[in-house]
Amino acid sequence: MQVLFDQAADGGTYLGWLMSGLFWTLLLWFVSGVLAFAIGIGVGAARTVRHLPLRIAARLYVQVFRNVPLLVQVFLWYFVLPEVIPTTWGSAIKQIAPPWASFYPAVAGLSLYTASRIAEQVRAGVNSLSDGQRKAADALGLTAFQTYILILLPQALRITIPTLTSEALGLLKNTSVALTIGLLEITARAAQINEFTFRTFDAFASATVLYLLIALVLHQVAFQVERILRIPGMSPNNTPRK
Repeated sequence: MQVLFDQAADGGTYLGWLMSGLFWTLLLWFVSGVLAFAIGIGVGAARTVRHLPLRIAARLYVQVFRNVPLLVQVFLWYFVLPEVIPTTWGSAIKQIAPPWASFYPAVAGLSLYTASRIAEQVRAGVNSLSDGQRKAADALGLTAFQTYILILLPQALRITIPTLTSEALGLLKNTSVALTIGLLEITARAAQINEFTFRTFDAFASATVLYLLIALVLHQVAFQVERILRIPGMSPNNTPRK
């Protein structure tokens, strides 16, 4: 890993390049994750409502964004969108300075794709609950919105924390597709270091270690959240986890 401390072409070090890539990876992961979580909860809840048109619209969203490859979606947001919208808007998008010109399409692709997957986790969580809870809410005079916000979604999210953790880790790994549209995240920086130094093992081993460390931290945080929010009696395994 000695190559990381060598002087880079811009006068800094290759370690600085890698830290810059780490910053953009984490920023992309965080922004996309927040948007995906918000959209996914809404779409997932919509897939379980009694209103048929809303269920159909939510299902259509999931089928489209979950089944189109993520890389294709990112390309559509980056290359195609500016060409199909009104010229004034398209020109404004094209004039966005880098790296934001690559960051925004990457966020759009990652968040909408991940939201379609989260929606399925939320739908499964809501459907796993007893139908008696919805009937009890009706008997109390709660609106559909109140029923979901106060009763169904809090339980569904607590049940699906393990699968949502997997989606968070998957999103972290998927941020690497942003290199294809010019965002210099961790993988792109590793490739750049390799091009300048021809130290392939050192460059990509460093990137691998960074991804692994981030994933381990996320896993530990998610485990603690799951332990705190676990619903008594609803855990698939009641034996203590080590």
